[in-house]
Amino acid sequence: MTGEVRDCQPLWAVTVLTIFPGMFPGPLGQSLAGQALEQGIWSLETVDIRGFARDKHRSVDDAPFGGGAGMVMRPDVLDAAVRASHRGGPLIYPSPRGRPLDQERVERLVRDGRATILCGRFEGVDQRLLDAHGAEEISLGDFVLSGGELAAMAMMDAVVRLLPGVTGNEESLTEESFERGLLEYPHYTRPQTWEGRVVPEVLLSGHHERIRAWRQGQAEQITRERRPDLWDRYRARQAKEKG
Repeated sequence: MTGEVRDCQPLWAVTVLTIFPGMFPGPLGQSLAGQALEQGIWSLETVDIRGFARDKHRSVDDAPFGGGAGMVMRPDVLDAAVRASHRGGPLIYPSPRGRPLDQERVERLVRDGRATILCGRFEGVDQRLLDAHGAEEISLGDFVLSGGELAAMAMMDAVVRLLPGVTGNEESLTEESFERGLLEYPHYTRPQTWEGRVVPEVLLSGHHERIRAWRQGQAEQITRERRPDLWDRYRARQAKEKG
């Protein structure tokens, strides 16, 4: 990775609490995110939850009250980790029962300037810990992962790529899916003809207004077909703006 190192404070700082600190920065240490990390545009601190365990075995979990399969992460151990590490911004707990992550929430995370992410394992964490610290549960979708680390990485990537100086082409960010409430239009590049498939003629016309209208139409069609929930919100927003 190359680039100048910033002398000022990072634009976004994240602290990750995990029992697997070696998983970080993982893919975020590569490509544009990795360069931005090296340059100090954003910062990452990992905290090993096991460092706050209370026994020689460094145990962080115990059997659930009421019975059931699996283990639950202890509130006393997690509380010590959170109190030692949370330095402002939201405390986020990746969880399939949380509010779905969307681009609007990602943009708010950018503006927050700092976040702490608590990565759960096993069957999850003691509810009292979440309540005591007002943790915000965020979901990536209706599926279950082995732990919160991969979800944390996805959230972090979504934030980091929005930071000034990371992508190198900030204009492209305004054309992406969800920025206007729509999914993104299709993209094409060379060769002009590939395996009998051709690039839509309008994109070769050089007529910027026709291209813009085609892309808008494609974005609307794809959103209407694939994400009717987004399409309904988009139409409602349009009606409100006109009304």
